[in-house]
Amino acid sequence: MKTQREKRAKKIIKRLKRKYPSVKLALNFKNPLELLVATILSAQCTDERTNRVTKNLFKKYRSVRDYARANSKTFEKEIRATGFYKNKAKNIIGAAKKILEEFKRKVPDKIEEILTLPGVGRKTANVVLTSAYGKIEGISVDTHVRRLTQRLGLSKHDNPDKIEEDLMEIIPKKDWGHYSLLLMEHGRKICRAKKPLCKECILKEDCPSFGRF
Repeated sequence: MKTQREKRAKKIIKRLKRKYPSVKLALNFKNPLELLVATILSAQCTDERTNRVTKNLFKKYRSVRDYARANSKTFEKEIRATGFYKNKAKNIIGAAKKILEEFKRKVPDKIEEILTLPGVGRKTANVVLTSAYGKIEGISVDTHVRRLTQRLGLSKHDNPDKIEEDLMEIIPKKDWGHYSLLLMEHGRKICRAKKPLCKECILKEDCPSFGRF
């Protein structure tokens, strides 16, 4: 028997698909390596700013070996605009070295392998596997997905991994990848963090948070 949350989740996805029929990942990339780097850089940073940084970065660093051999201080300066640049530089260079040494220069396409890379949690892993390899292993939970999922009453948790578990129970697997993209888009345009445009929202009839902001 379907739960009320399952029914509501499916209705939400259906409405968002009609609203954003051409939704796609906002990060620019041409291959799995570029997507891995861009996703790590996008943490606590807007996709727009990340794309500005990677535009030049991808011209200089074209292979796993390029990143593995990067000078950490130089690399930090090149990605500084994305914030938390010291940690991000360490993770990207470290991930490249591990890919070079253990995965034959190829970004892993298995969830259990890609999660062993420095700086890669389930969110990054799901983004890369879904958008670069077309493999659906889970649901990416970024700040938009976490905020909207909570506001929509689909999960009471704050931990991204717990939120993902809740969503995987009520959302059909075929929609896992699409769910994240739809909520990211809706979060940017309508359900904003500080001043959500509730009156303009197509989900207001099914949103328990409607009218609270």
